[in-house]
Amino acid sequence: MMKWVAPRAARPQRGALFTIAALLIGSAVLRIGLTASEAIALEKSHTPSEVKSSSDTACETVGDLDGMLVAFREREERIATQELKLQKRMQALAVADQKIDEKLAALTKAEADLRATLALADSAAETDLTQLTTVYENMKPKDAAALFEQMAPEFSAGFLGRMKPASAASIMAGLSAERAYSISVILAGRNANVPKE
Repeated sequence: MMKWVAPRAARPQRGALFTIAALLIGSAVLRIGLTASEAIALEKSHTPSEVKSSSDTACETVGDLDGMLVAFREREERIATQELKLQKRMQALAVADQKIDEKLAALTKAEADLRATLALADSAAETDLTQLTTVYENMKPKDAAALFEQMAPEFSAGFLGRMKPASAASIMAGLSAERAYSISVILAGRNANVPKE
């Protein structure tokens, strides 16, 4: 009797699997080797001789940093001095503003007092003129005309202009023709320069 044997075509070939496994293992070895060489290179860069040269360079850098620190301190001192000057100037300006405000308040008060005094003086002068005009109106026309003859024409014209027309006419009738004419010219031209529009 004969034994049955499976055909060879159905079994995979061991040579292809072996090749793939070898390639994967080789790739892993290469990766590990590259990573290890980088680590070794980093470790070699920190050897004591190189650390010394690195510290020498650092010393030079420290010297540069010292110079920069000195420059920064000098700049900071200049800025502090400028800030102090600016603060003093601001204080001086605040004091000056306060004094200006006080002087403005004093000037405003003085102006108000002066206006009140002028108003009082104007009122008193107006009262005096009104009273004197009333006195001249109540005088006999002949006596008042004698006084007005002695006054300057401008002065007498001021009183006659304030009087009632009937009283002024009686006094004017008692004046000389020249004096009456002068007073009439002054009274007529008194409002000539007033704008009409």
